[in-house]
Amino acid sequence: MFAISLGGDGAELAPLEPRHAEEYLAHMDRCREFVGRTIALPDRATDLASATAFLRAYAEKAAADTGRLYGIRVDGTLVGGVLFRTFDAQAGTCEVGCWLEESAVGRGLVTRAVRVLIDWAVDERRMHRVEWLAASTNTASIHVAERLGMVREGVLRESYPHRGVRLDMEVWSVLAPEWRRLRESPAGTAR
Repeated sequence: MFAISLGGDGAELAPLEPRHAEEYLAHMDRCREFVGRTIALPDRATDLASATAFLRAYAEKAAADTGRLYGIRVDGTLVGGVLFRTFDAQAGTCEVGCWLEESAVGRGLVTRAVRVLIDWAVDERRMHRVEWLAASTNTASIHVAERLGMVREGVLRESYPHRGVRLDMEVWSVLAPEWRRLRESPAGTAR
């Protein structure tokens, strides 16, 4: 297995696989309420069987080249993750997403991890469009999109049913030429 350093603070990015189901479930149990405020991810892993099934589904997506799932670990502890929720190499579009335990917030972990994903998607896989969807109430996720230099395209009103409430979803994106310019700019928004 590979791991990519996210900086000198002990943070690493590595694939999450079915063999990590116990670790993933324990992580979901720690962040269930915090993360579950705006995304359904914790609701999909409530026991070992459902955690394994979720990780297996992403392993199958990776094998089919339609999605991928990565964990963010700090000093060996799983504290969050990033993913290609969708990945369409033929169309050149993908959607990235994230989650993070409350204890790990404010360290730039998600921003650094998503940069790795976008760099790979744009440079290695020649993706043209990288999308980011976030509930309008998820200000932390929206701030990540802004830090990455993404463009807010609009709002899908009440499009996401979550825990009995319909949430508005903001659509953000960055195009490959924009990403390359951002990386090369002196301000380095994409860095």
